[in-house]
Amino acid sequence: MRWTLGVAVGMAAGLMAAPALAGECGALATLRIEAVNLHSAAEVPAAGDLPGYCRVLGTVRPAISFEVRLPLQNWNGKYYGTGCGGFCGTLNADAPGFTNAMNHGLRRGYAASTMDSGHWGTGSADGRWAVADLVARMDWGQRAVTETARVSKALVRAFYDRPQAKSYFAGCSTGGRMAAMEALKYPKDFDGIISGAPALDYTGLVATTFAWVTKANAGADGKPILTTPRVRLVADAVAAACGDSGTKGLVADPRQCGFTPSSLRCTGPAAPECLSDAEVGVLEKWYAGPTDAAGRQLYPGGIPLGSEVHWPRWLTGLGNAPAILPLFAADFLRYMAFWPSPGPAYRVTDFDVSTDPARLAPQAQVYNAATYDPASATVRPVADLAAFRDAGGKLLIYHGWGDPLVTPFLSVAFYEALAKGAGGLDKLKDTARLFMVPGMDHCGIGTEGPGIADTGIDPLTALERWVESGEAPRELTATKRDAGGAVLWSRPVCAYPQVARAEGGGMTCAAP
Repeated sequence: MRWTLGVAVGMAAGLMAAPALAGECGALATLRIEAVNLHSAAEVPAAGDLPGYCRVLGTVRPAISFEVRLPLQNWNGKYYGTGCGGFCGTLNADAPGFTNAMNHGLRRGYAASTMDSGHWGTGSADGRWAVADLVARMDWGQRAVTETARVSKALVRAFYDRPQAKSYFAGCSTGGRMAAMEALKYPKDFDGIISGAPALDYTGLVATTFAWVTKANAGADGKPILTTPRVRLVADAVAAACGDSGTKGLVADPRQCGFTPSSLRCTGPAAPECLSDAEVGVLEKWYAGPTDAAGRQLYPGGIPLGSEVHWPRWLTGLGNAPAILPLFAADFLRYMAFWPSPGPAYRVTDFDVSTDPARLAPQAQVYNAATYDPASATVRPVADLAAFRDAGGKLLIYHGWGDPLVTPFLSVAFYEALAKGAGGLDKLKDTARLFMVPGMDHCGIGTEGPGIADTGIDPLTALERWVESGEAPRELTATKRDAGGAVLWSRPVCAYPQVARAEGGGMTCAAP
């Protein structure tokens, strides 16, 4: 079926010209949109669980590469934008699962998009693109999502001859920071936003905290003090001290766990079932988080108790793969954290927690959706949610209590800061809700141990009901499955500050 697109409609969508192309996939490449180069538009047949779609590739000048997928049939009338992880740098259009995955929306009938955040890199830990490029830093920090949304909406209007009824965004980690930035600085872009494990204070996390964690585990010989084979001992001890027996050691809330690393200290010769003084020292620094010479906390909390099963991936190394956290710290400090950049000779161990955090302030203004202030021990969002609230927007934040990479304590402090700006938690909950997921790894990437995968919760359905029917989510359901898909356990994840309590043979949400 073919439709005619009127010039007035096209101009309202931000188009520079409006040819008759509604319903014609290939013709979308001829569309002219301000500051955009459209490279191709082609139909992709249905395959597996994906419907057939029109695939549009393009660039928002100077360098934000994007992809938009428009269902050829059964469009649900809505648009779904997605973020990207780490330093981004690739157009990861077929990301698996739910995290930063545009196909999660496409499967549900959405027109969906993703982008590379404004630069190209060899992987998500490659920061070299930022060494002398302030425009690329701003694109990654703030501009890529709002520009991709603008273009995607123009393509939706052109292809379907009508605009989307609702717009949603979902992102985790860096994508979670992008999500929060959208709600705070671009409040009219999306009706509903999912912010997962958000790296809100990027400079405080990836510079100060990651440097602290890396340096704490570096011996005088440069080798790691606490190694992966020793992590199992720590994980088992924490699970025994604070884990729930019904979920094989799940730590529901690390703030309520009283485990102390000194309980594992060897009292005689070092043995497999105890830790050396140096290893205990690493744990104490990791769990406490970064402090300066005066003992002042530089970032809220440390590595959460209950996250130990995920340390090999992020902190100590997994098989032949190096630990990921030090890789992020290295390139961020070399190329992204400071202006001018110190370059490849800079080492993570060069970072000085007493003097260098102040040098991060210029880039914090570009990257951070919120910043932790050590002087007042408070979190300062870049804006309040008043404009987002007035636009009718809904923000759903989730974070895993078992996340050792983007540690979860700042998300709680951020939510409480938003509540203060809104006049209290009771007022904020009409616009934003926070869900802290017990045991969940960073963005649900790791499935080791008792925590759930990212597909173990469904925040999009909850957000749709909230935006479209006014049904605010009181809880999400977290489900742990084995490799064959069988359910191992299921429990509610309550809207903060409520917590799950045992009641009548099950669990229910109640006041803490």
